[in-house]
Amino acid sequence: MASEAVSPQREPTPSSLHSTLPQKRSLEDDHSPAVSSPLNPESKPQKVQVQIEENQVTGREKRAKKDSLKKRESKGTSDSARATPDPRQQEPPEELGPVRYKLAHPKPTDFELSRGPVFTSHHEVQDPEGRTIEFFETSDHVYNKKSFHYTHCIADPAFPSMFYYRNTEPPPFGAHMSFEDAASHMFFDRNGMHVTSDKGFRMSRANIAVREGRWYWECKITRGILKERKEGEPDSHGHVRVGFARREASLDAPVGFDAYSYGIRDVSGQKVHMSRPKDFFPPGEEVKEGDVIGLEIQLPSERLHRKIVQGQYNPVVDLADDEEPDQAEAPNIIRDRIPIRFKAHIYFEKIDYHPTKELEELMNPSPVGPGRNLEAPNPNHPVPALRTLPNSYIKIYKNGVLMGTPWTDLLAFLPPASKQAQQTGGRDALDDGSLGYYPAVSVFRGGAVEVNFGPNFWYPPPAEDAEMGGVDGSSGKGLNKLRAMYERYDEQIVEDIVYDIVDEVGFWMQDGQKIIDRSARDEKAETVAPGREEIKELVQDD
Repeated sequence: MASEAVSPQREPTPSSLHSTLPQKRSLEDDHSPAVSSPLNPESKPQKVQVQIEENQVTGREKRAKKDSLKKRESKGTSDSARATPDPRQQEPPEELGPVRYKLAHPKPTDFELSRGPVFTSHHEVQDPEGRTIEFFETSDHVYNKKSFHYTHCIADPAFPSMFYYRNTEPPPFGAHMSFEDAASHMFFDRNGMHVTSDKGFRMSRANIAVREGRWYWECKITRGILKERKEGEPDSHGHVRVGFARREASLDAPVGFDAYSYGIRDVSGQKVHMSRPKDFFPPGEEVKEGDVIGLEIQLPSERLHRKIVQGQYNPVVDLADDEEPDQAEAPNIIRDRIPIRFKAHIYFEKIDYHPTKELEELMNPSPVGPGRNLEAPNPNHPVPALRTLPNSYIKIYKNGVLMGTPWTDLLAFLPPASKQAQQTGGRDALDDGSLGYYPAVSVFRGGAVEVNFGPNFWYPPPAEDAEMGGVDGSSGKGLNKLRAMYERYDEQIVEDIVYDIVDEVGFWMQDGQKIIDRSARDEKAETVAPGREEIKELVQDD
């Protein structure tokens, strides 16, 4: 069987190898002699050829030799021959400043003291203590609406570079609910401490706002849910909500309607934010007539707040929130404002802050699209409007008893978290000094509230808080001091005076550090202050 197997055949060996192997190797350029000779006149040194090829590949030109530094200095050309520009010679970025308008010379009446609204008696009610409260309809004053914010102003000869106009305060003097910063069809007493309405939910903000620190105020329900309902009486005389609101919060809605306000509801004592009521008071506990609701708010320092909105917050480094040192640079407050006339009053018209798209999506998330997977608000959120303030909270008291802390980590409000209305000429990232959290009250169909900003509270905070904070005059340090809201009124006046002086000096420097005669309306004044030539007359419908 093995003999029958076919063995592999060996291939024949080629007869000659010279046909498959090259007989002569061609001479390449790389093997040319390194030194030229009469037999090779065209050859060049190998090193030179390689250098030329490298220059062709890299595309570099031969570097010119420059003079030494001493030689350039002796020629006086050191600055012109400098390869890198001197960073010290670069002009610093131009700081933003307020817009300057061209105005007519003030009228003699513009130098008169500012007046409050006209009060017309509307109706009277009795509170649970048997007191008679007279409510008035206010008129002859402007309302904050249509993306504009108004403050009183007066002409002052001490401010010629600002065309004489500066901030002022009308009576009643002191912290109270604002007549201008309220919805229409709301009624007040003469001191602005009692608020009511015969319409649906309306809101009024106070004339003071907090930007940092701990503050306390309280309000008494004078008309609301009845404590003891008699036969034939309704369940309530109306409804109320109290809390805090920012500038962007709508005045034609209750406190807690949007992401810009936090409110406590009288029914069941629920907390409301972004129109989402949640249980807060114990079951069966409500806010009824005669009850006093105390509200305490704490906000971090403006220094830490600005770090957060600018994206520079580090929770490890910025754990301790201390006050700014005395030598720290103050924030740049820019107020774009122009005087306008309204009946017998002069106001500064300023562009107000408007709701942002990000917070609208947070309130009403879309089931599809990018809004459905939004990251929860936090201090390091990529969107400034959704950044929160660490160590911030709102506490609620009822008749002197702490009910709890319904909200912590409040939303930031300094620019760029808040933005002015662009369609009316607002500018991005401007802080005009009006931002903050305002005490706010909402009333519904007869509901009425009396506010108390201190110093004589009906139910002062507990003793341990008073000792730590100093509402009763005791010692308290820094931002941990619990203060009464009425103190913000004097602080805001001081801030307005400082800002007015800063603006006056800034415009004076723009005029070449001299006072221009505005009554002469010379050519210099015409070119420095482009804009509106006459103070416009404002017309508003109720």
